[in-house]
Amino acid sequence: MYDPELIRPFREELTRIGAKELLTAPEVDAWLAEGGSGLLVINSVCGCAAGSARPGVGIAMQHPTRPERFATVFAGQDKEATAQARAHFADVPPSSPSIALVVDGKLVDFLPRHRIERRMPQEIAQDLVAMFEKHLAAN
Repeated sequence: MYDPELIRPFREELTRIGAKELLTAPEVDAWLAEGGSGLLVINSVCGCAAGSARPGVGIAMQHPTRPERFATVFAGQDKEATAQARAHFADVPPSSPSIALVVDGKLVDFLPRHRIERRMPQEIAQDLVAMFEKHLAAN
């Protein structure tokens, strides 16, 4: 498990822009049960989370078409919450960082690590905005 002080800035990068931290399995279940659209970021300490995923999410969440809710779990720290989130997306191999788009608690799109690493934040944002427009524009 990572030192909480080490990862605090990585957590705050998402909470500053509106993400709700989900720290336990029941919090993950409750968040998914709320319904509507949501973006769930499985955060990480790796370089692709810092250089691509978190900044890309920040750009994408400024788009007019975006999920109603936004949350995060931290792989390597919030182990119970991360495992529970991944259990809801059982058809998708676990990876971190990764980003899940849900509608009414069901996974509708997913951006895994291999589509994040070695890419620029703007590219991640473009992928997320395309997901938002595909699944949320009519909502």
